[in-house]
Amino acid sequence: METASESPFTELGTLGIEEEFFVVDEYGRPTSGTDTLVYDADPPAILEGHLDHELFKFVIESQTPLIEDPANAEAKLAAVRGALVEHARDHDFEIASAGLHPGAKWRELEHAQKPRYQSQLDRIQYPQHRNTTAGLHVHVGVDDAEKAIWIANRIRWHLPIVLALSVNSPYWNGFDTGLASARAKLFEGLPNTGMPTAFDSFESFQRFERRMIETDSISDRGELWFDVRPHTEYGTVEVRTADAQADIDRVLALVEYVHELVLDFAARYEDGEAVQPVRRELLDENKWRAIRHGRDASFITRDGEGTIDVESVLERDERRLDLDRVISLLAAESGAVRQRRLREDSVDVLYESLLVADPR
Repeated sequence: METASESPFTELGTLGIEEEFFVVDEYGRPTSGTDTLVYDADPPAILEGHLDHELFKFVIESQTPLIEDPANAEAKLAAVRGALVEHARDHDFEIASAGLHPGAKWRELEHAQKPRYQSQLDRIQYPQHRNTTAGLHVHVGVDDAEKAIWIANRIRWHLPIVLALSVNSPYWNGFDTGLASARAKLFEGLPNTGMPTAFDSFESFQRFERRMIETDSISDRGELWFDVRPHTEYGTVEVRTADAQADIDRVLALVEYVHELVLDFAARYEDGEAVQPVRRELLDENKWRAIRHGRDASFITRDGEGTIDVESVLERDERRLDLDRVISLLAAESGAVRQRRLREDSVDVLYESLLVADPR
């Protein structure tokens, strides 16, 4: 069983974008389609080796190829999304996206038969049986393993901000949860999720990962599902906190923010900036605020002495980061607000709004 190694951490600033989508019928309702799309049909070339199913047969994941130049992120992501939509339509399916499908009732949906998922269902039981979640995962290359640990520790305070900007899952199992991101709370029901504790060094992370495997806590390193992790196969810092999005522009805005944060923290690491410890309980509280209130939340500051809202955080970040796309999210209604507004018209209108267009 492979465990953490420093060797993959060789390049700074590369990108990889993983998106989980819903396979739906022409009316936007969940349907079992991943056997067809993943196993029974050859996908377009750009999706070969970059397409997989998830726990349920109506959830499918795509990954971009390695994006060495972030300036190419939009074109690469559009190509992958367009190929997936085309592939689905060729087999009479559509693709939809949100943190949770508002009409997905987990008791009525089929689980994938892949041994990995059957093993998880047996080990985790109820929390995994109901896990109909879909997220956006952003990988940013880091050229040093110790630097990756430092960045993963520091970026934790920003994760609730990323979540607040992405909230897109107010409904679960047909019920309005009162939350902006029910996905985030639902996913926390699984083991090894949520806000991770800071690691002192890459060696301490290696020991932790090895211990989890050797004690049969996880089957492999991929089952460490924390909101951020150093990805020891790809040599990246992977941020996993955002809800999935139907709109490619929203995805690109969130990718931009994560990428800029990682590069900024990499520079701070090189400058020898001292780390201000932050209690995990405060980070958990900030995440809860994002889950409950989305962009309307206020967040406890790093020093624990006050609060700050999302707009003020981004205004502050703009002094150091190049945030062309992210600021535009503040001017638009969040996915959670939009879903509730559309639901007032009809369920059909809401489902239609989740369909992913071919952006090519």
